Amino acid sequence: MNRKTLVLPAVVGLLAPALAACGASGGGGDGKDAIVVGTTDQFVASKDNPAPFDPAIGYEAGVWNVLRQTVQTLVHVPRGGGEPVPEAAESCTFTDTQNESYRCKLRSGLKFADGKAVTADDVKYSIDRVIRINAANGPAALLANIDTVETRGEREVIFHLRTPDATFPYKLATPAAGIVPRSKYAAKSARAGFQVDGSGPYVMKPEVEHNRVVKVIFTRNPRYKGDLKMRNDKVALELFPDAQAMGKALDDKKIDMMTRTMSPKQSQQLLENPTDGIKLTELPGLAISCLGFDTDDPAVKNRAVRQAMAQVIDRGEIVSKVYGTTAEPLYSLIPSGITTHTNSFYNKYGEPSTTKAAAILRDAGIDTPVKLTLHYTADYYGAATATEFETLKRQFNDTGLFDVTVKGTAWEKYRPAQVRGDYAVYGMSWSPDFPDPDNYMAPFLDKNNFLNTPYKSELAQKTLIPQSRRETDRSASTKTFQQLQDLVANDVPVLPIWQGKQYAASREDLTGVEWAVNSSADLQLWELGDGTV
Repeated sequence: MNRKTLVLPAVVGLLAPALAACGASGGGGDGKDAIVVGTTDQFVASKDNPAPFDPAIGYEAGVWNVLRQTVQTLVHVPRGGGEPVPEAAESCTFTDTQNESYRCKLRSGLKFADGKAVTADDVKYSIDRVIRINAANGPAALLANIDTVETRGEREVIFHLRTPDATFPYKLATPAAGIVPRSKYAAKSARAGFQVDGSGPYVMKPEVEHNRVVKVIFTRNPRYKGDLKMRNDKVALELFPDAQAMGKALDDKKIDMMTRTMSPKQSQQLLENPTDGIKLTELPGLAISCLGFDTDDPAVKNRAVRQAMAQVIDRGEIVSKVYGTTAEPLYSLIPSGITTHTNSFYNKYGEPSTTKAAAILRDAGIDTPVKLTLHYTADYYGAATATEFETLKRQFNDTGLFDVTVKGTAWEKYRPAQVRGDYAVYGMSWSPDFPDPDNYMAPFLDKNNFLNTPYKSELAQKTLIPQSRRETDRSASTKTFQQLQDLVANDVPVLPIWQGKQYAASREDLTGVEWAVNSSADLQLWELGDGTV
């Protein structure tokens, strides 16, 4: 995905630049004043990405959190996590013991926000459309295991899968499987611009200046019929250029809550010195950050270079000096807290060692120092990213084995360049589509992975990943996922660095904050309220 590319430790979040006029209401119960949520995400329509909010195209944390409010899915992950439960559907279940056929029945009377009935054919159209468009940087890979979509009558949909996949219900819970009206979304082309239409809990109104979103207003959809319980009538997403401006708006009571991206410094200050009228809520966090590699690039094509980097990186220093209590060292693509996690990188490399790294390079006949540029996005993950990469630069260069420079680029240009393969080494964060170990392995190792990496492992793609998906009991796939994690530690197509924690800062009278962002960094605006709805 572009996705979930993508959150950062201090907090989750999700949208883009500068909402004026809406003062904080602390409410939304009367439908006049909006609950105001701040974020630093940016949404820009460009030549590289003319349709940021199309479910067939958008695959980033911020984009998905706009879509989740407006586009309904057949199932959703319930409050507190667990297996998906019906949302637009009244029932969904596998109909065979091999997890290859999944049947859903729509709720009676389901309608789009414009009043048109939602039918099984609309579900099929929406799913087929994502697969057909198959955007290079989009979410189609999540649905790639679908062989055919069958409809029976107005309300029944059956998904026939190519191979067994116990994680399929989680994939249907993502915006990639959102149900859209065919009158607004062409079958073979993207819907340009920022308007989103669906049957979800809110209708949305974006305000745009110079191809950039400056405000998003979500208003309760009176025709919504689903499993979600609404606790407000209106929410405004106010978009800020940076965390400092967002924090000042909270202090000045211009917003009710700030999510992504709070800086580590802001979170630490609120932890150590609470501010009157503001509460800091710690939320479950499953975001990870890593270095990615273009394994076809001459600078890092030799696995020994990547292994030597893994041998000298000091995760503890990065966490303690840059992120403090908002992150912890990560030694696998699968974070702690997810079933099947194992510290594969620590098991293979142990503590940082220049001596061991030198031996790895020497044995492979690699001349030193190895010249590299580490690329990072200068604006997407927060100001701490620059400090992190300066720390990485020093760590590598202090060994004498590397000659590293760093370069920051705005996200608007950074992501397309990374996908094109312009960078040999680059920073990337990942927030899961759903909290399952598969969603930390397949997006990095499977075909059409979100990094667009040239790295390929037949063992992973043809054996281990399909094998892991056969197990309905996810803990039963522990051995398979351990093999996958060990494979990553040995080949180092990706180098995990830290696992983030999530915090949200809000006015004390705002309720539902603890439910408004889940462990996958999904924003759930319907949970926010002031107790009047």
